[in-house]
Amino acid sequence: MRTELVSEPGDPARPNEDFASVGLPASGQGGVLVVLDGVTPPRGETGCLHSVPWFTARLGGALTELTVSLPDVPLADVLARAIARTAEAHAQTCDLSHPRTPQATVVLARWSADALEYLILSDSALLVESADGAITPYLDDRLTRLPRASLATDALIDAHVRNKEGGFFTVAADPSVSARAVTGVLPRGEVRALAALTDGATRWVEKFRQGDWGDCFTFVRKEGAQGLVDRVRTLERADAEERTFLGRSKTHDDATVVYVQW
Repeated sequence: MRTELVSEPGDPARPNEDFASVGLPASGQGGVLVVLDGVTPPRGETGCLHSVPWFTARLGGALTELTVSLPDVPLADVLARAIARTAEAHAQTCDLSHPRTPQATVVLARWSADALEYLILSDSALLVESADGAITPYLDDRLTRLPRASLATDALIDAHVRNKEGGFFTVAADPSVSARAVTGVLPRGEVRALAALTDGATRWVEKFRQGDWGDCFTFVRKEGAQGLVDRVRTLERADAEERTFLGRSKTHDDATVVYVQW
């Protein structure tokens, strides 16, 4: 088995808000991957004493443990338990009802000898290569389907679309959000490899238009996870002034790639 994990902060002077892990159970059968992209809040009150990296580390640690130790529990239920555990860790000190309480996007994958389970919530991506070489992206595209006007300001996003019906969902402190995730199960024999990417890495496809999802997966397989992040950084630097592709997005974002090949 080949596994690669790369996670880089967008700004070396700021903590990386992403989280990534790969777990290979001691039984030698199966494994899991966990990828979180912490949501950078706007300046101002969040209702929480803790940072986004604190939240993603807590949630990511819980997810890594629970996906491995509870192999028969569906991933959506595992996510609900991990959210509840993380919320309990700061419910007494923080206002978890605040719309900007720390939160994250999620990609989970768990495989056994028989099946590959997956879960995606918000705008990170899971790419799966089948035994015949076809690449299928598994995405939660609710954010991309929203009218641009609804995303014009942070106030509009918080009031009308973040964790709202008809909007998009991220993991914060409410375990019921796990039911909103995109989930599924694939026969293990039909899967040859997979890659999980935060939106700092999916920029290669979604912002810089270097190719489609299949091209992106091929790039990772040939050049490695670090190669994709390095290429994104080069493209970001080239567009830093013109903003042809980045628009009002920040020049550099935290970027995480996890690649697993059997």
